[in-house]
Amino acid sequence: MIWYGLLVAAVAGERVAELVIARRNQRWSTARGAIVAGQGHYPAMVALHTGLLIACPAESWLLDRPFVPALAWPMLAVLVCAQALRWWCIHALGPRWNTRVMVVPGLPLVTSGPYRWRWLRHPNYAAVVAEGAALPLVHTAWVTAALFTSLDAALLTVRVRCENRALAATTGPAPA
Repeated sequence: MIWYGLLVAAVAGERVAELVIARRNQRWSTARGAIVAGQGHYPAMVALHTGLLIACPAESWLLDRPFVPALAWPMLAVLVCAQALRWWCIHALGPRWNTRVMVVPGLPLVTSGPYRWRWLRHPNYAAVVAEGAALPLVHTAWVTAALFTSLDAALLTVRVRCENRALAATTGPAPA
């Protein structure tokens, strides 16, 4: 169980690194006249993602969830791939990446890295979904996985609509 706590702590550390990058990128975007949208749902996102990091080890420990290798190893692989995809998104967006919806007017849409796939407009959110399901299931915290996934689906519906509106208003429609 200690190793699972360390895994969750590593993911939490990754979140802190994201927040440091987001703060730096927020200054960059603000200096260029960024438009901020979706402030209302942001606290809910922070709370939900913090709750995931608390609930994963809590459920595993309090409910004495077993370690099931046939589930754990594939979920660990999904988790690692989700992290790789997230950091690829952060790299592709550069200073335009943020945990908040911030769009600098006049900049074209990013079409490099994972954003070149027209069938996946929001690859960062695909990483979020994969991580939210996989991290709890590494140690069979299936209640956390189900609850987080359901709540996150509702929140991402709001977030993606907000982001799409902000992007359309400042950059125009996506290229054909």
